[in-house]
Amino acid sequence: MYIDEVTTPAALIDVDILRRNIAGMADRAAKYDVALRPHIKTHKCLEIGRLQLSAGASGITVASLVEAGIFAEAGFRDITCAVPIVPDKFSEALRLARRCNLGLLLDDASIAEQLAQKCGAIGVPLKVWLKVDCGHHRAGVRPDSDEAVIIARSLQEAPAVEFAGLLTHAGHSYQASSKNEVLAIALSEKETMLALREKLAAEGLGRVQVSVGATPTNSLDYDLTGIDEIRPGNYVFHDRTQVLLGTCNMTDCAFTVLASVISRQPSNDYAVIDAGALALSHDPGPLHLDSTASRGIAFMANHNLDAVSNLRVASVSEEHGIITSDDKKWLERLKVGDKLRILPNHSCLSAALFDEYVVVEGDQVIDRWQVQRARSWVTALTGEKQ
Repeated sequence: MYIDEVTTPAALIDVDILRRNIAGMADRAAKYDVALRPHIKTHKCLEIGRLQLSAGASGITVASLVEAGIFAEAGFRDITCAVPIVPDKFSEALRLARRCNLGLLLDDASIAEQLAQKCGAIGVPLKVWLKVDCGHHRAGVRPDSDEAVIIARSLQEAPAVEFAGLLTHAGHSYQASSKNEVLAIALSEKETMLALREKLAAEGLGRVQVSVGATPTNSLDYDLTGIDEIRPGNYVFHDRTQVLLGTCNMTDCAFTVLASVISRQPSNDYAVIDAGALALSHDPGPLHLDSTASRGIAFMANHNLDAVSNLRVASVSEEHGIITSDDKKWLERLKVGDKLRILPNHSCLSAALFDEYVVVEGDQVIDRWQVQRARSWVTALTGEKQ
């Protein structure tokens, strides 16, 4: 089967670019002798996770215990859930900890105490990371706060808990205005985390592990010496946001959405496609880098992403997308039935809207991989459907 025979909308993965992206990040980790624990929330796909492990990843990062359960059931044995844990998820976490080497995350002293008590009562040890805010200002303790030392000490002293170390995510790198600004954020993240590690060592806590994340920062070749682990996720696919940040090229983008032109009226200055918000998401992209209202860039299906295109997705409703162009000649080329490849603003959100990936090599379909996007405990942990 060829791409132009695929029913739309569809999530396409260019397998050659995917493999190149996976190998590139693995090489970067190996260069600085740091562990690579990729965040699989981007792809939610067992086949891609296995490719990452085969390339040298030490384990995986997930965004929920549901994801952890799915991947543990499939044989993944070293998993960190990088969203702060809350008490109503303790029991499920401990159940999972019997099936894999599970790491949890927290930034609250009372939660640390409650979790340690729960682990002690049940007799199941857990690795626990202390979440640190290195500038993103979403979750995490301030690195200069007394709270950071208090929680770290309580985790290290709790007999039923293994203090895994310090974990952060430089999500504010997505707000950068240039590659140089991304680099400055990466260096600040490293400096902040290593300074906190020294502070904890001075408090008698020894040398703790440091884990950092984010694709923009880890896409740049700065010196990782002193860092123990990196956790990028988006790098397997990349997207329009990464291109605008300057952390990748269009030809590094492995994920696109295939759509069909479903309406093209000669009197209208737009075309309509069958990929809307439920295929591309509503993410507007980094408006500080490109204020043009767009939900993605469109290319003819038989063109590579290095081709010139003046087509963009100007707006979306649930199942419709509106294609416009600054040059009417581009629209005049389109007719009903034509297929377009859309590079979305945010591949993670777009990918999560599909049930499967259509894996392509060149213009040929070579496989289909399931997107593991279950949200329920029953489905994820027992395999039963509600």
